[in-house]
Amino acid sequence: MKIKAMLVDDEINIVRNLEKVIPWEAMNIELIGTAANGAKALDLAREGKPDLILSDIRMPVMDGIELLRQLRESGYEGEIIMLTGFQEFDYARSAVKYGARDYILKPIDYEELQLVIERTAAGIREIKINELKETAKWRELSELAYEKILLDLLMDYTSFPLHRLREEGDRSWLDQRYWMLLVDLDDYSQIARQDERERKLVHFAVRNVLQDALNSELAEYAVLLTREGEWCVLIPLPVTGPLTGAMAATATERLRAWSEQVQQAVERYVKLSVSVGVYPSPLAAEELADAYRKVQRGLQLSLENRHILIHEQTAGTDATGSSFWGLADGLATGLTQGDSAKIEQTLEELGRSIKEAGGHNSMRAEQMLHFLCLHLLREMRSVGLLGSSQEQTVWAKLEDSLNVKELVECVHLLIRECQQVSTGRRKSPELLMASAREYIQKHVARDLGVEELAQHLGISNSYFSLLFKQHHQETFLEYLTRERMELAKSLLLHSDKSVTQIGKLAGYAERRYFTKVFHKYEGMTPTEFRERAKPGVTELETEEEAADGV
Repeated sequence: MKIKAMLVDDEINIVRNLEKVIPWEAMNIELIGTAANGAKALDLAREGKPDLILSDIRMPVMDGIELLRQLRESGYEGEIIMLTGFQEFDYARSAVKYGARDYILKPIDYEELQLVIERTAAGIREIKINELKETAKWRELSELAYEKILLDLLMDYTSFPLHRLREEGDRSWLDQRYWMLLVDLDDYSQIARQDERERKLVHFAVRNVLQDALNSELAEYAVLLTREGEWCVLIPLPVTGPLTGAMAATATERLRAWSEQVQQAVERYVKLSVSVGVYPSPLAAEELADAYRKVQRGLQLSLENRHILIHEQTAGTDATGSSFWGLADGLATGLTQGDSAKIEQTLEELGRSIKEAGGHNSMRAEQMLHFLCLHLLREMRSVGLLGSSQEQTVWAKLEDSLNVKELVECVHLLIRECQQVSTGRRKSPELLMASAREYIQKHVARDLGVEELAQHLGISNSYFSLLFKQHHQETFLEYLTRERMELAKSLLLHSDKSVTQIGKLAGYAERRYFTKVFHKYEGMTPTEFRERAKPGVTELETEEEAADGV
């Protein structure tokens, strides 16, 4: 690892000797410049950011001690070796408080100086290597957390408190907006029938290609597997005003070009064809889920291979397709909820829709039914409502279904297989949610997450999140926050515990964060809430909340 050094001395002969005698290149050190006094050295250091500075003590304009002081005050963290005469040594000791690394007496012993430089350079390299390792580790963890939050937003699970990140200023990317590309395998039905190992290899290969496909043009973007055979590419943008006119047209052209690059890359390296749905308007984090569903809907109903679909160009143009999509969502919801009545009602509506479509275009009805089977297979696999054997049964039936009657039978077969798996779980969605509520009440003071609840219930994370929102009309995080706030209010009213203690009992280890969440929920701080019901609150708690900036 090469490091950078600079030389500071008003004696030109000493500088030339240092340049020639010390084997800088052999020590993998780059000399970025020299300066004749501290003032010039200060400018050079700010520009070149050297890791190591060799500086004389006595110099005109600005001496080495003042140079060292100003460097430290400006935040410079590199190493400095001072060159000093014997008579100046006591003066040089004043540099200790500014963190000088070592001292070399004049006349210079170049062998001794080389050893000091080598030792110092080794220390610098060790620090840099450790910093790189730490940065790489945190970058990896950060990217994983980043992708997890974005995936939750896309799927509308929202299991992470966005307002907390914004309030604490932990992640500035939440204030960015995103362009969205949705990539879907054209031959998903063929891939889906392969064994699990082969499917994973295909998905791994496609994701890797997608992560590299736009690297030459984009510094950062996320590739998220939203369900089997489908990836969402989110491209973060700086916060700017709305795109209008020529700017919007340019953005659409750029997104179309990127979509073509994605198609070409997947076809070239994985030998598969994909279609791409594009949402060309920048999206805030909270808008991702709705946009994802809209793009997915348009892309699935296009029924074309290697297609690029711009959402705004097709929104609302196919009333029959939109109605059919609603029926598909209705069946998926009925199956995940175990709601037989909803399933039967949706099947009746499906029958009427097929008759209407068949009267105009029987091929269109066949295409829509085939899409419905594929859509339900993918959705049920993602939430774990179809076992491997049941899925193979449905795939075999779908492969042999060539007309409307056979495709309708395939839909009914898929529903029966899902209901059998659901029955085999032994717990209905209602019982699962009752068990979840009981678990939350018992462990409300803990740092609960979707993963823990899903594992406790023996179901997948996505199925738990889906069921929870369907049954409670709010996300798990929203429900958990409400339960914690109600507990906190009760404790504030009926106990003499401090705000810090109550926060911990309600699941918030940090009083500052608890105060902010409570204020957001109730419109007042915990102390203000208690004061209204129980006058005489201590001044200390009021002062603490004022310090929190609430």
